[in-house]
Amino acid sequence: MLIQKFLDYLQFEKNYSSNTISAYKRDLTQYNKFIIENNSQLKIEEANYKIIRSWIVSLVNDNISNRSINRKVSSLKSFYNFLIKTDTVNSSPLKAHTPLKQSKKIQVPFSQDEINSLLDSDFFTNDYKGVLQKTIIAFFYFTGVRRIELITLKESDVSIESSTVKIMGKRSKERIIPILPKLKKAIIFFMEIKLKFHDQTPSDYLFISKNGGQLSEKFVYRTVNEYFKLVSPKIKKAPHVLRHSFATHLINEGADINSVKELLGHSSLSATQVYSHTSMERIKEVFKNSHPRAK
Repeated sequence: MLIQKFLDYLQFEKNYSSNTISAYKRDLTQYNKFIIENNSQLKIEEANYKIIRSWIVSLVNDNISNRSINRKVSSLKSFYNFLIKTDTVNSSPLKAHTPLKQSKKIQVPFSQDEINSLLDSDFFTNDYKGVLQKTIIAFFYFTGVRRIELITLKESDVSIESSTVKIMGKRSKERIIPILPKLKKAIIFFMEIKLKFHDQTPSDYLFISKNGGQLSEKFVYRTVNEYFKLVSPKIKKAPHVLRHSFATHLINEGADINSVKELLGHSSLSATQVYSHTSMERIKEVFKNSHPRAK
């Protein structure tokens, strides 16, 4: 099947992560299902732009956001480019497609006060789950890693001796991130608790569930979301906001944006520049000190 060949190509030649491949699979399976339901005799490689446009309209009617639709169409575009590369089709039905307009969402990072007030609070219980959740939040903020990178992190990737952690990023790209003393202390304490609690269920992963299994993405998301509800009024409270906070706070404190790019594991500087906006606190400070009518 062409979809499976494409997914194999992403896995073995492009070295895409399992999460990225799963997203492509969902999009293409959904699209192929639409073709079958509306044009039962048509093969996916025979579809034209009229059919794709009908699929897009159906997504709009299902109240799917323009941002999500554009991502799905991007998956299709990559798929048809693969078919061109393998001489399955001569041209892409999406060559003249214009993405749907979407509003630019400015993500607001957590403030340093919000993060410090949470990590210094007594909201976390002293049992295994509480220590695990506090360490997860600290790890996100001190390293800026992605959610899947935290979930798949192994104990062997952490070097207490050299105060570094090895992260396996997108497309199997490795990077080394320094571990600051506060995080180092938190990791050592967590590993001691983990050893006592899971002495009969050893695991290669650094962070594991109460039952000894690999953490789920939902658990990690809920951990960040539920605890930050206690200290922040911001609408979005997700692991990625902590990654955003990590980058924004470094840049606001004068860190070189190229160094931040390496720490985040970005392949291009443009991806890092998304985080280089000045915080609202900094804007207010500049306004107060510089505006002629503020004095």
